[in-house]
Amino acid sequence: MAKPPTEVKIKRVLRKLGKTAMFRKRKARVRKFRTKKAKPGETIIEMKGITKRFPGVVANDHINFDLRAGEIHSILGENGAGKTTLMKILYGLYRLDEGEIRFRGKRVSIKSPKDAINLGIGMIPQSLMLVPTLTVRENIILGYEPLRGPFLDTKQAEKKIIELQKKFKLGVDLKAKPWQLSIGEKQRVEILRALFREARILIMDEPTSMLSPAEKKELMRSLQKMAKEGIASIPFITHKMPEVMAISDRITILRKGGVVDVLETKDATKRGLAQKMVGRRVLFYVKRRPTKKGKKILEVKNLRALSDKGVLALKGVSFFVREGEILGIAGVSGNGQKELAEVIAGLRHTTAGKVIYKGKATANRSPKEIRDLGIGYIPEERMARGIAPNLSVAENLVIGAHTKPPFAHRWFLPLDKRWFTNPDEVNKYAKRLIREYNVEPPSVEKPAGKLSGGNIQRLILARELSRDPDFLLADKPTAGLDVGSQEFIRKLLMKEKERGKAILLISEDLDEIMMISDRIAVMYEGEIVAIVSTKGANKERIGLMMIGRKKFKE
Repeated sequence: MAKPPTEVKIKRVLRKLGKTAMFRKRKARVRKFRTKKAKPGETIIEMKGITKRFPGVVANDHINFDLRAGEIHSILGENGAGKTTLMKILYGLYRLDEGEIRFRGKRVSIKSPKDAINLGIGMIPQSLMLVPTLTVRENIILGYEPLRGPFLDTKQAEKKIIELQKKFKLGVDLKAKPWQLSIGEKQRVEILRALFREARILIMDEPTSMLSPAEKKELMRSLQKMAKEGIASIPFITHKMPEVMAISDRITILRKGGVVDVLETKDATKRGLAQKMVGRRVLFYVKRRPTKKGKKILEVKNLRALSDKGVLALKGVSFFVREGEILGIAGVSGNGQKELAEVIAGLRHTTAGKVIYKGKATANRSPKEIRDLGIGYIPEERMARGIAPNLSVAENLVIGAHTKPPFAHRWFLPLDKRWFTNPDEVNKYAKRLIREYNVEPPSVEKPAGKLSGGNIQRLILARELSRDPDFLLADKPTAGLDVGSQEFIRKLLMKEKERGKAILLISEDLDEIMMISDRIAVMYEGEIVAIVSTKGANKERIGLMMIGRKKFKE
């Protein structure tokens, strides 16, 4: 007697699920063998003669790099020096044009991230790549879901994640979604995802760029613990020399796609590293010139706003910024800085309070209306909000002005107004700004998303400052950038201040805040807990206020 069709289908599905589970177990055994703990000091990765070309540029020019088990090997270099490209080759995101990669002495072909993951290589990118619609837990286990028979074993997965969180102090709400997290929390999710996949080589691109001083210390302790347990970490701490000096065992310096030097950290100096990176002497401070403070340009009064989770993120924030002044907002990530910037830029509505720009109320207006009033905005997330990655460099430089002469021709129809661009004027304008702001794309036609982080930031600054705004909102403008780019941007902000511009600087880098701000407003849990003059300010005291351990007294 023939079996019912439904029963046959069920058996086929179960057989298929069983084969899938067996295949995953076999893959796990292979991965376990390949990621077997190496002896301390054993060379586990060798990259020899690595060359990678893109149209008009050689990103990596015959680079040699090696990594030993149990070490933290920092790669330093200016933005665009080829650091990220080299690591993307190791992770399988790019294919090398020349050279070879050896894993524990054997030549390997890494054609995709899947190949890299199977070798025990994980990567925490500078531009975090989480699926916004999935929870933190789902993002961590995505693609490596543990099974119990044909079913997903969520309890086992969560147990493993919690163990990793406790072991390496990487706390984050597993039920939250990425859009509800701060940049620092998103980074922890990326690290947990790599550790969940049993990564033994952990590539970290600018791991401390968005973290508070306390969070940086915790991360550095975690990295050192991972290294001792045989996880080799490669942090790109290009903009934080003290951290490189404190955490690294060895340092490789790249410049213009080639290796300048490889040295033991104990033999390095901060100034020597910076000079090798940039090819010239770098200043670690910006000279202040006295400027006359004018009238109030921006005033915030009793501002209240909700976070993405619907919780009150701004709790009666008040301050003002004057002409010829930089007001620095200091605070640990997640204390309301993001919401404050978005309210001022027109990206988030308020529940109460006022934002007044040159006598006009701007709260709850659209971003276009606010820009048209003369407010410049440098967003924290430069790829997501600062540029249109698929548009050319030239097109990005005229965004917002692209419908106006001389960048567009216009004609009118009875029911509509239409425009078309004037490419000659757009390209002429773009080339001038590229020269003035030292943006280095091969051509103005190149997609802006293909530029290095430093060049993307210069592009954004060029676009915003070329429109001569009276007020500039700069949200973490130097985060993740090399020392040369940081120096350039800080000098630029100081120059704008001297021209009489009002600048609100949001930064988690307390050294930067104290270096270029005239006054400092400390944010904690959605409130301004202190506003002090930079002159004579105590760094330690401000740092304690940032984490709620010291209250300000007049």
